[in-house]
Amino acid sequence: MSVNSRISGFHKLSVEERVLKVAEHAGIPSASLDTFIDSGNLPMDVADRMIENAIGTMPIPIGIATNMIVDGKDVLIPMASEESSVVAAVCNAARQCRASGGFTTSMTGSLMIAQIQLVDCPDPFSARIKILEQRDQIKEICNEADPVLIKLGGGFSDVEVRVIDSKDGPMVITHIIIDTRDAMGANTVNTMAEKLAPFIAQWTGGRTYLRILSNLADQRIARARATWRLEDLGGESVRDAMMQAYYFAETDPYRATTHNKGIMNGISAVVLATGNDTRAVESGAHAYAARSGRYTSLTTWEVDKEGSLVGSIEVPMPVGLVGGATKIHPVAQTNLEILGTKSATDLARTIAAVGLAQNFAAMRALATEGIQKGHMGLHAKNIVAMAGGIKEEIDIVAEILVKAGTVRVDVAEKELAKLRGQ
Repeated sequence: MSVNSRISGFHKLSVEERVLKVAEHAGIPSASLDTFIDSGNLPMDVADRMIENAIGTMPIPIGIATNMIVDGKDVLIPMASEESSVVAAVCNAARQCRASGGFTTSMTGSLMIAQIQLVDCPDPFSARIKILEQRDQIKEICNEADPVLIKLGGGFSDVEVRVIDSKDGPMVITHIIIDTRDAMGANTVNTMAEKLAPFIAQWTGGRTYLRILSNLADQRIARARATWRLEDLGGESVRDAMMQAYYFAETDPYRATTHNKGIMNGISAVVLATGNDTRAVESGAHAYAARSGRYTSLTTWEVDKEGSLVGSIEVPMPVGLVGGATKIHPVAQTNLEILGTKSATDLARTIAAVGLAQNFAAMRALATEGIQKGHMGLHAKNIVAMAGGIKEEIDIVAEILVKAGTVRVDVAEKELAKLRGQ
């Protein structure tokens, strides 16, 4: 059956009508889409406001990472992830550095950047100076766009202007730098850029095109560091193997990509659990990892004078407590209550600590038993469930698969048959 994706007026239908229409056009029984009608802990009317053409929700497991000490305070960390072993990894890494005080964090601030693109300037370097001369007026224009933010202590912070070369000639790029306080700030800085763009064109005689934030939030950097003692991490041989893993990631972009993906397993899970923008955080982190012109590790690992392993991370962290899904998603609100964070800065610092913990756990696993041992133990349970296992069968058969070193659906089906035959 040929499927036609042109459905006129789809957005005007109710959610139930959309589900029926999708079933009709896809040629599948409507009962197959009944699961969408049960929206779980996100009310359907809220989901329908969050995105266009909503037909349902897709719940993701939320786990709690225990053992975390962040800046001297014990914290429970809600993490939303579909990937096996992510939560357990953070728990184990945090437990192993509790004796040395856990994680110490800091933050550069809550500054976001919006860019305004200017073209067709015969004198781009002179235009740059003309824009910088208008700093006071730029501040006034930006602050007038969001008086509430000003009352909260935020608003315009600075302006930077660059001349860059492009295939179409020089472009003058204005950066307005805005303190967005407890908001991630995308809507705020975009509005300010829109207000400012006509004035930049007027001052310079050029034409403005793009007016939008940058997700390379390099003036909103979260930092975390921690120390793992030799007796807690498994001795010198484990430490040295972990350092070799770090040197590999620091040098080779193929390894660094997977190394940083592991870090983002932890970071994105907390970002998602709190209703923040995972794509913004991920794109900014990977761009930051390449800021030297070569893609490399987001973390740094060293050995201190006592022989302990010391890790640190610096990563852009544009997250907020207000606005977007963070404010309207009931689960995000509850997860923030569990975290007990009082500001976007506190949240960003905690997330950085989770990223460092995740990285420690991944490197330790790779340097010792290998990543598959712990990962496959949890993955095996999913495989057994896929094979039709239920309740206690899942644990029994998963253990058999792991011991045999063969975690496959066909093997799980055979073991289930044996178990049920008994």
